[in-house]
Amino acid sequence: MNLDGVLFFPVTPFDDHGVDVPALRAHIEHGLAHGPGAVFVACGTGEFGALDRAEHADAVRAAVSVVDGRAPVLTGAGGPLPHARACARQAADLGADGLLLMPPYLSRGPQAGLVSYALAVADASPLPLVLYQREPVRYTPESVGRLAEHPRVVGFKDGSGDLDLLHRIALTVRDKDFLLFNGLPTAEFSMPAYAGMGIPLYSSAAFAFVPEVATAFHTAFTGGDTERVRALLDAFYRPLVELRDRVPGYAVSLVKAGARLRGQPVGSVRAPLVDPSDADLAALSSIIDRGLAVARG
Repeated sequence: MNLDGVLFFPVTPFDDHGVDVPALRAHIEHGLAHGPGAVFVACGTGEFGALDRAEHADAVRAAVSVVDGRAPVLTGAGGPLPHARACARQAADLGADGLLLMPPYLSRGPQAGLVSYALAVADASPLPLVLYQREPVRYTPESVGRLAEHPRVVGFKDGSGDLDLLHRIALTVRDKDFLLFNGLPTAEFSMPAYAGMGIPLYSSAAFAFVPEVATAFHTAFTGGDTERVRALLDAFYRPLVELRDRVPGYAVSLVKAGARLRGQPVGSVRAPLVDPSDADLAALSSIIDRGLAVARG
């Protein structure tokens, strides 16, 4: 699987009946207008852990339909093993192009168990699968090397920020056709460090609400415009990270709130996440304004 450009992680709008499909379609279409390299629907920013199987199917079906081949569509599969396998199978049936393996919530297993879990999901579907490292899942280089031997395990998304571990993983798979990308919250802020290890790909939650800023950063970063990268980090990403770290779950809540502030009717987050306070919404609005001003330059 080849991925390039900004990786778009849409939010999942909800209504009283489940996934608000028209709102999700409009949200994805809005992002597509800015040319993402791939669309990762119903993943972390899309509140995968808050979706039941039918809602997951609604989200995947909507994304595949609206994207219509303009970019690869990947979706989350994870949680309890039977649920993860069912999501993997239905994603293939609905026309998705790949899977992001979300953590098995609550359960913590040894490396042998994590490898078995990933292999069981990979074997449940014909789709290529990207591993996702974040709490409670941390893979050793040996485990990633073993999983990379599976013909459908094609990549690794790092959400841990452990650069020493990631570097060892990168060295382990360096001779394979294997994707590595930065999956930390607000990943742009840490990209200079990841790029130093030869990892240019990253997920962009910001793209879901300020695609103008996200694409401006990507253009500057990949083009070596360090002055513009620094200006965007100072004006937008650094204050966003500082706001994000005030409340657990704000890595998702602020994205959804930002989309609402930009006029997209994506609704609220589901428990256990909470929407930002009025004061934090005002701060977010100011951060968005500053980021757009720099992006439009």
